[in-house]
Amino acid sequence: MAVPPAPRRAARRPPAMPRADVRRFLEALARANPDPRSELTYADPYTLLVAVVLSAQTTDAAVNRATQTLFAEAATPDAMVRLGEAGLARHIRTLGLWQGKARNLVELSRRLLDQHAGAVPADREALEALPGVGRKTANVVLNVAFGQPTMAVDTHIFRLGNRTGIAPGRTPREVEEGLLRRVPPDLLRQAHHWLILHGRYVCKARLPECWRCVAAAWCRFPAKTPAPPVKPPRRS
Repeated sequence: MAVPPAPRRAARRPPAMPRADVRRFLEALARANPDPRSELTYADPYTLLVAVVLSAQTTDAAVNRATQTLFAEAATPDAMVRLGEAGLARHIRTLGLWQGKARNLVELSRRLLDQHAGAVPADREALEALPGVGRKTANVVLNVAFGQPTMAVDTHIFRLGNRTGIAPGRTPREVEEGLLRRVPPDLLRQAHHWLILHGRYVCKARLPECWRCVAAAWCRFPAKTPAPPVKPPRRS
């Protein structure tokens, strides 16, 4: 008779960062990057929405290469509908899940024309009713295009929320709600950019570069990565 596997122990949740340290942590990121911006290329709320939909499971750099030609041909809902799925596909075949994205973007554009006079709504419920737009995409658009204090939790922010203790949570929604509660209101709108860029370039998934983190003094991660050894210069 086979012995059933032992039950897995639940992962221990990291300690939460004290609220006073949340401010200090974010202010350190703010001093290093006082004017954080999205790395997606866009010109207005519609092109931002298109770029964010295309960015699912794809790098911002790859999206920007695709939209450089796409937006030259179709930068409005009307132009996107006229371009159609086949025309859109010419520009985005290099992106992951491009077939579904093409279908969603054409239908999304059609609904903007039919239901919103061609404008991107500054309303979560209306955004999430559009094809291909989930909570994270809606949060990005509301924050970047309309200046609302939302928190879009992607893989980087989910990792930071737990690793640093700034807002531990088992799901992206738990991390989002934790950040909305714990980030000081005056820092909330920009916090999305500070955290995502920090996770992308410093607090990386496989090996966080703790030795060059400007906010390491307040981070709750116990196993901080030491600086790599300096290689001696080669003798000529």
